[in-house]
Amino acid sequence: MRIHYVNTKTLVLLAAMALSFQPAEAQKKDRKSKNAPVTATAPKPAESKTKKISDLVKGHEKLDGLFPIYRDTTSGTIQMIISEDQIGKEFIHFNQIANGVVDAGAFRGSYRGSKIFKIVKFYNKIEFVEQNTSFYFNPESELSKSADANISESVISSVKIEAEDKEKGLYLIKADELFLKETFSPVKPPAFPGSSPMAFRLGNLDGNKSKITDIRNYPKNTDMVVDYVYSNPSVLNGGSEAVTDGRNVTIKVFHNLMEVPNNDYTPRFDDPRVGYFTTNVTDMTTADAAPYRDLVHRWHLKKKDPNSAISEPVEPIVWWIENSTPMEFRETITEAVLQWNIAFEKAGFKNAMQVKVQPDDATWDAGDVRYNVLRWTSSPQPPFGGYGPSFVNPRTGQILGADIMLEYVYHTNRVKLDKLFNSHPKEESVETTHSHEPFYCSFGEVMQENMLFGQAVLKAMNASDDEMEGMKKEAMLELLMHEVGHTLGLNHNMKASQLYSPAQLDDADFMKGKALTASVMDYTAINVANPGKKQGNYYTVTVGPYDIWAIQFGYTPFASEKQMQDLLALSTKPEHIFGNDADDMRSPGKAIDPRVNTGDMSNDQILYSINRMKLINGMYADLLEKSKKPGKSYQEFSQSFNTLIGQYVGAANIVTRFIGGVYVDRAMVGQVGATQPYTPVSYADQKRAMNTLSTYLFSKDAFNLPSNLYNHLALQRRGFNFFSGPEDPKIHSRVLMYQKNALNHLLHYNTLQRISDSELYGNKYKLAEFMSDLNKAIFAADSQGSVNNFRQNLQMEYTNMLIDMLNGQGKGRYSHLAKSMALQNLKSIRSIAANGAGDTATKAHKTHLVTRIDNALKDVK
Repeated sequence: MRIHYVNTKTLVLLAAMALSFQPAEAQKKDRKSKNAPVTATAPKPAESKTKKISDLVKGHEKLDGLFPIYRDTTSGTIQMIISEDQIGKEFIHFNQIANGVVDAGAFRGSYRGSKIFKIVKFYNKIEFVEQNTSFYFNPESELSKSADANISESVISSVKIEAEDKEKGLYLIKADELFLKETFSPVKPPAFPGSSPMAFRLGNLDGNKSKITDIRNYPKNTDMVVDYVYSNPSVLNGGSEAVTDGRNVTIKVFHNLMEVPNNDYTPRFDDPRVGYFTTNVTDMTTADAAPYRDLVHRWHLKKKDPNSAISEPVEPIVWWIENSTPMEFRETITEAVLQWNIAFEKAGFKNAMQVKVQPDDATWDAGDVRYNVLRWTSSPQPPFGGYGPSFVNPRTGQILGADIMLEYVYHTNRVKLDKLFNSHPKEESVETTHSHEPFYCSFGEVMQENMLFGQAVLKAMNASDDEMEGMKKEAMLELLMHEVGHTLGLNHNMKASQLYSPAQLDDADFMKGKALTASVMDYTAINVANPGKKQGNYYTVTVGPYDIWAIQFGYTPFASEKQMQDLLALSTKPEHIFGNDADDMRSPGKAIDPRVNTGDMSNDQILYSINRMKLINGMYADLLEKSKKPGKSYQEFSQSFNTLIGQYVGAANIVTRFIGGVYVDRAMVGQVGATQPYTPVSYADQKRAMNTLSTYLFSKDAFNLPSNLYNHLALQRRGFNFFSGPEDPKIHSRVLMYQKNALNHLLHYNTLQRISDSELYGNKYKLAEFMSDLNKAIFAADSQGSVNNFRQNLQMEYTNMLIDMLNGQGKGRYSHLAKSMALQNLKSIRSIAANGAGDTATKAHKTHLVTRIDNALKDVK
């Protein structure tokens, strides 16, 4: 660095030069100013740099409420007031889809969860900071002093303060970007790696087209209705007919900002023996092996008379039937909701559930979070039959509001065959998993299939219209009770179907007045009486014993911890059996307990499935004649046929879960009636399951149906609905898919691993015996003669699956034990195929098998 020194003489010279270069006119003015008389002038007031709120909101419409909003009456832009007493305070944000399209995964009534955010002032900005509610620190522990260590908060938004009123403690911010951008919560679903480039996708959020369409402000909550428009100038997939134009798609969202309730609500913590929705919280200050402090989701019910055994609540749970509800459904809806009062009375509350009808001139709509609404839609692509979400305070688990969405299509004959029973049945992939959003419920789809089967059975029995309507009413009752149960905090209980035996379910007098299962929160089969038996209820029409017990756990105002634990200790009673979606086995290889399933019924599902398959086989002979209607197409017959075969293969698939199955008991150590946590399915039942599959799914006679059925399986032409492929019913590919879905589970690496592992703790049906039995089921019956087309397809598919276990991409997932048996079975199949017996088609098939196996074995290492 260089320092230049300038002496005094140089500075004087420079100053003189500067004066000499001033313009002459400027020098004259300067001389005049020295001689001019001095006159006093008032100083100009200093301009205020502080903007006033009143100036910035002039001409705006004011909407008072939790967060006062000023809306520009010309442009529609909004500004928001934050008060000093809101700084540092926590609030709840909740949002739901007001309207959208199923293609985008955003459909009317879909709840998007709730979160806690804090308002923070940082110099000249207001920040909205999401709080992490996943951890608990006991304030009495020294560790609580480091409660924020390595836990990240999320700054949702940081907004400049436009003006301030210091006297009133108010801050004005521009609020458009808080809501017009996906600031609080994403709306557009992410593009997952590996997803098809041809899949329907929303474009980019268009700020010019998106708009706030409505603002509803109340003392304790501020609600915004926002139209998000996603634009894409060029789309590969324009979506379904529900999408008007895939280049510009609107998703309408309700945003709700609300005060955190300030009440005496006491959180209740989850227990694995009973099923509630929960907010997961980990206790960071305990040495417990299971440091769980998960918050049960439930309403804040408080007795008017705390000293009374049964009292009305201070605030009941009020349900409003939306005025869009068909009149013929309203009585059934009311009955279904009020059924839950049976359970609440056992918990100490009278008239906890109430039902009202929304007046036609109501000034509120279903999007108002202050009302719990039973809503109806009739969607082009119904995403559900019923959907019962709720939203909670994440700090406590208190349910703050709920809705129930119901789809009209599931309660009519307007069935979408291409969705429920497609002519090209979808394969159950080995990797298929059923991912469930916390509140998503597909029970309506199961009920639709059940109802179609019930209709087919009743038609075969020449039942009256009254009987048909009675069956439909029972279906609606069970569906509605199920969805109401969700809004009370209950999650699914897929184990509840185990309560009664097949004989008891077939005894209409014994079952009169009883729930068919332990809980309406299960996905059960329709209870159709077997031939020669008196028909009782098709569906459960009252809450079950598990439902009552679960509501007691969630809502009883216990006097002590011991009182609650005494209630939970009753979990080992048969009627309190529980297992939810996390345990269910509807996907190949998933979970371990065969009792936790969908579409099942009774505590002997193998026998129940056999009875169901026998019943269906006896219905085919008259099916065509009973389904034909003069002047109509064969659409109804095709629907009935698909319904029957769908129920048939569904019953068979449930049986597959008993092979390698393990019963789970979640009772606590020392609990009365408890068994060991894991008990393999008995040898006798696994063999029974294998024999059932051999007889009803894999045998040469399994799909030997009347020949006149297949050439009438014609769907009604509509425009160009057969444009994508030939319209023939493709019987062989359908049957093969049904059989392959069963094999996907039986040969899943999880299933085979579990069979071997469970041999260590009691499984007597060993891997070697099972694999040998499976080979016999698929090859033994026709090994010395001709093989029909169904069996040829099955045998080749099964052989290919064994080869894939040895040489396929997933071979690393199989144990050496499983691969050894696959190799053994392939060599056995080659020996059978080499005998050359059978007709010309069979010989060609066997030659193909031999060639396929020989080529594959060359690559085995």
